[in-house]
Amino acid sequence: MSLSRTLIVCSLLFCSLAHGQLATELLAKGFERPVWAGAPRSVKDKLWVMEQAGTVWILDLKTGQRSEKPFLKINEVVTRKGNEQGLLGLAFAPDFDKTGRYYVNYNKENGDTLIVRFVSKDGLTTNVESAEVILEYDQPFSNHNGGWLEFGPDGFLYIATGDGGSGNDPKNFAQDMSSPLGKVLRLDVSGEKGYKVPTTNPYVNDKDVHPLIVASGLRNPWRCSFDRKTGDFWIADVGQNHWEEINVINLKELSKKNFGWRLREGDIETPAKSVGGDSPSNHVEPVYVYKHGSGPTEGLSVTGGYVYRGSKILGFEGRYLFADYQNPRIWSFIMKGGKAEDFKDHTSELQPKSGRIALIPAFAEDASGELYLVDLSGAVYRIVKGKD
Repeated sequence: MSLSRTLIVCSLLFCSLAHGQLATELLAKGFERPVWAGAPRSVKDKLWVMEQAGTVWILDLKTGQRSEKPFLKINEVVTRKGNEQGLLGLAFAPDFDKTGRYYVNYNKENGDTLIVRFVSKDGLTTNVESAEVILEYDQPFSNHNGGWLEFGPDGFLYIATGDGGSGNDPKNFAQDMSSPLGKVLRLDVSGEKGYKVPTTNPYVNDKDVHPLIVASGLRNPWRCSFDRKTGDFWIADVGQNHWEEINVINLKELSKKNFGWRLREGDIETPAKSVGGDSPSNHVEPVYVYKHGSGPTEGLSVTGGYVYRGSKILGFEGRYLFADYQNPRIWSFIMKGGKAEDFKDHTSELQPKSGRIALIPAFAEDASGELYLVDLSGAVYRIVKGKD
């Protein structure tokens, strides 16, 4: 994703194929560049909201009030030398209610990425001295940091990394199996300190491959998610010049898969002369692509979302909701027989009616599976059933 403020607003911004199904309600505002929100499965009626500069707040879903004190504040160690750097992701340990452990992904002073474990003893605040660096990897450029991390249904910590930045992956990191960049990584962080390489990681015995790699070929995965019902793994990968893509694969089938970049962009093969190779034989085709432009199904920078598994929006069960950041449209589809079907445009329903267009760096899912929309300009909206 590019976190610039450039907007492309098409003349069809308020057309929709799903009149009345969804709506948004303003939950809270006043945040400074919020880029992520979420909650541990064990805590209902609360949402944690992350500001890019380094602060995390707890939001009460019943009152819309945020905590008086931040849950985490590490602005002094987080760098934002580029629009895409900062505090970018958070994952609660599955036993957060007992251990208070959680993990964040941020850029340090020189721009490199740190994965850090913190412990919150009261579930409301964090002593920053509890910080333990779990993993660090280089970021040669300021863009394409990825930033997403989350625990899978198997209990391991997953991290989706960008290709290191610049344009067209000049160092070919996404296909370089010795580099953690442009990959899906998997860690066992169940121990008291550090991490272990899971014995089920597919390259654990290959000395030429980074042992944490599970899958490869990503450009800039901007917001991934696990379907809490099926275990499917969804990846929204930001394209280069032409195509944005959505990938989905069952977690049990992820090992050794290649999502194609830089040999492929979307479902199109990149000219071999420009990247020095052919499409990988084990690549995974995206389930949905859209091209760059300003039309009703076009954009410039995909923002991944979630498969809806809540209970309050009847008829929306199983639909994958996602958006484009720079051409701020919002869509959904449902997977049937391995294909994306019943595509719908929800822009007119979910864009706030305040007259100001929301820039969407993330969606959020609460402990009950209900969904929220995060606006980079400072607001969080609840997604609800619309009025027919």
